Amino acid sequence: MTDPEETPSFRLAYVPGATPAKWARIWHERLPGVPLDLVQVPAAEAAGMLRAGAADAGLVRLPVDRTYFSAIPLYTEATVVVVPKDHLITAADEVTLADLADETVCHPLDDVLGWDTPPGEPAFERPATTADAVELVAAGVGLLVVPQSLARLHHRRDLTYRTVVDAPQSAVALCWPEDATTDLVEDLIGIVRGRTANSTRGRGTLQPGQPEPTPPKRKRPEAAGRRQPTAGGAGGRTRQGRSAAPKGTRKGRPRRGS
Repeated sequence: MTDPEETPSFRLAYVPGATPAKWARIWHERLPGVPLDLVQVPAAEAAGMLRAGAADAGLVRLPVDRTYFSAIPLYTEATVVVVPKDHLITAADEVTLADLADETVCHPLDDVLGWDTPPGEPAFERPATTADAVELVAAGVGLLVVPQSLARLHHRRDLTYRTVVDAPQSAVALCWPEDATTDLVEDLIGIVRGRTANSTRGRGTLQPGQPEPTPPKRKRPEAAGRRQPTAGGAGGRTRQGRSAAPKGTRKGRPRRGS
């Protein structure tokens, strides 16, 4: 968190499956004097962490309360079903929810897809977390439908996944309290939106002792339509448009032969 009496710092929360590494690298390049602390937080707790001021901004899953938070959607994930590698579903590249109708599908308490009606047959008991649900799939108890990033996060050699083409999807956004849009938040916005360090919309925060960048000099445009004089060599033309006599000859009428 930032404090005017201390060295500036910035805390970025992120939910499981979100990958802030690229943006963190750019942050360290542009703002080497401002530490960036990355804190993973369960998806259900991200909004509360931001409200409490325990983080300056977060990579969260939508939706969020837009009366309190500002949010910039970053990307929407494909939804997949996690299955054992020898499951019949692996014969297809993609499946539909109808293909899961007769399957036992785990629905963990930390689910992020917001189902109206979860697909398949419910398991005997809801697992507490997605990690617990993955263990049940590996044990042959059921299947699991999650955003693709969570399937990758909990990858196991004995499991694989297939895209579910008609399932709900999860969107990830950069989010922060609207009333706490600080200069450092603006810096992060510029980074995730791909602005360059010299962008007029990005602050381009200067470190102590760092000089102001000097704008590049512009070349003076050549005068439009100006013709450069051509050297008056044989067969050339002078600026007045007259033919130039070859060097060593005299102008005038030719002499008669005697």
